[in-house]
Amino acid sequence: MGGLDVFGHLKLFEHVFRNAPIGIAFVTTEGHWTSVNPAVCRILGYTEEELMTLTSRQLSYDKEADRENALLDELLDGQRTTFEMEKKYVHKSGQTIWTSLHVSLVRDEAEGRPLFFIKQIIDITESKLAEMRLQESIERYTSLKKYNHDAIISMGLDGNIINGNQMVRQLTGYTIEELAGTSISRLIGRSNQDRILSDNMDYSEIEQSINYLQRKDGGMTEVLATLAPIVIHNKTTGFYIIAKDMTEQKRLLIEKEAAEKTNKAKSEFLAMMSHEIRTPMNGVIGMTDLLFETRLDSEQEEYVQIIKNSGNTLLSIINDILDFSKLESGKAELIQEPCNVRAILSETISLILPKALEKNLEITTSVSPDIPHLVLGDQMKLKQVLMNLLGNAVKYTPSGSVAVSVNRVKQAPDSVKLQFEVRDTGLGVPKEKAVHLFEPFYQVDHFMTRNAEGTGLGLSICRNLVKLMGGEIWYEAGREQAGSTFLFTAEFRNHQGGGLYEADEEANGKGAGKVRILIAEDNDINTLVMKRVIEKLGYSATVVQNGAEAVDAVKRHTYDLIFMDVQMPVMNGLEATKAIKEVTPPESRPYIVAVTAHAIKGDRERYLASGMDEYISKPISMDSVSDIIEGYLALKKAP
Repeated sequence: MGGLDVFGHLKLFEHVFRNAPIGIAFVTTEGHWTSVNPAVCRILGYTEEELMTLTSRQLSYDKEADRENALLDELLDGQRTTFEMEKKYVHKSGQTIWTSLHVSLVRDEAEGRPLFFIKQIIDITESKLAEMRLQESIERYTSLKKYNHDAIISMGLDGNIINGNQMVRQLTGYTIEELAGTSISRLIGRSNQDRILSDNMDYSEIEQSINYLQRKDGGMTEVLATLAPIVIHNKTTGFYIIAKDMTEQKRLLIEKEAAEKTNKAKSEFLAMMSHEIRTPMNGVIGMTDLLFETRLDSEQEEYVQIIKNSGNTLLSIINDILDFSKLESGKAELIQEPCNVRAILSETISLILPKALEKNLEITTSVSPDIPHLVLGDQMKLKQVLMNLLGNAVKYTPSGSVAVSVNRVKQAPDSVKLQFEVRDTGLGVPKEKAVHLFEPFYQVDHFMTRNAEGTGLGLSICRNLVKLMGGEIWYEAGREQAGSTFLFTAEFRNHQGGGLYEADEEANGKGAGKVRILIAEDNDINTLVMKRVIEKLGYSATVVQNGAEAVDAVKRHTYDLIFMDVQMPVMNGLEATKAIKEVTPPESRPYIVAVTAHAIKGDRERYLASGMDEYISKPISMDSVSDIIEGYLALKKAP
């Protein structure tokens, strides 16, 4: 090196300047670039010519430029000879470049006058970003520990506590300073510590054994523990114990169980009381029916009718409470039986039709053609929901119409989901009250001003019944006009054939005399009386509620004897008898007995002429029913 002349030194300097991996720049004391090497151009993204037109400050962020200028002033004043700093530059693309900047000042050797700055620039962007990511990770971890609602304790493989978060103090009463460096056994016990450090235990099994943390005051805090290994470079270096305080959760669980027991007891009490009240009420209503069959003057008939109406109202309220109590106490069960959705809809509409006609309301129905003829479900519960919604629609619609539609919304290999919609043009429900419609005991009208009777349980019962049927129910305000729309879904199993009445038919076969009896009667009380009378005589019977169901039953099974009420919805007894005669051959044709509340001269002849085989009038007696059955058996034995 000592043999180099001045020219050689210059060539060496030129080579180092051009090929150095770090940026080297000469900058005037006013901040202008005078010479830069290729590394500076690569780091900042500018050509050498472009950099000559810019000042150092134009490539810097304001705060960092101020800080750099302050240090440059110290160089100029002789307070320091060099300085280093981290500095961000603005790349030509707009991106931020992190650098390590080293600056020195060149002075005139003779006079010491400042000549120019030499800046050495190293690009540290990648390492800086990695550092920032690491710092973010550390801060996230620190925040997770600091603000976590669970206690987090770290321990080493020597069993000593390393660190913990603030919740540790809350659960144990110890500060982290008191715990650090001490054995974890003081909190979880020696056996649990040994099991953690044994290196051959199932973590989940150990977690289940850590149920308490020992407190500083000698007490215990009940916890739910999670154990996680601390893994560094694929090697376990310790463990985290994460402990959730279960004190409050356990208190809430106890309160929840107590509330559920109280609610269940209340529901069971209501169910029992409703049942006890309903039994004598049925007797009261039944007696009014019997009174109507006696000779009464007009005044007596009026009084009996008032008793009956009041009894029916009270019974309806009691039934609501009973249904609600059964559903609330979980005693309601879903019966799976063949259901004809179209027939159920027709029957329900026939029950509300008289009130609709009184108000001159138009009733329309729409059943999608893809609805199966028969499905398996609970027809009584479906009918109860439809009856409630249709009854409300008629009750709260002064004029206009009520429309019912049924559509299939889902078909599966073994089930079908149907959607029912009841829409009316009535009063509607205020938006602020609609959200409470399905709450128990809620009524839209204030109890002091409302003119509609009821418990306010109807829609709540509907909600529970629909839920029991695997669906949901909701309310929608009228879209194009005033009124309300109630929609609900229900799931039914697909019907694979078989009969509607197998169980009853089997029961019939076990009755004395092997007489297969069918009762067609729409009045529940009359049905109960007839069925009980038949049972007391030693027989059993299947029950249907109208003539259409009777015809359907006869198509599916063989019956010997039918007690056929004359006046029924959907299809009356005379029409049903005619249909049964048409679908059954003479040798298996059932013996049909007309049952009527009227006892007018000539009725027997008229019913026999229509195809019926015998006739009895209400109120029925055990003797009259016995005579009918004995007469049938005698006829069957005759040659």
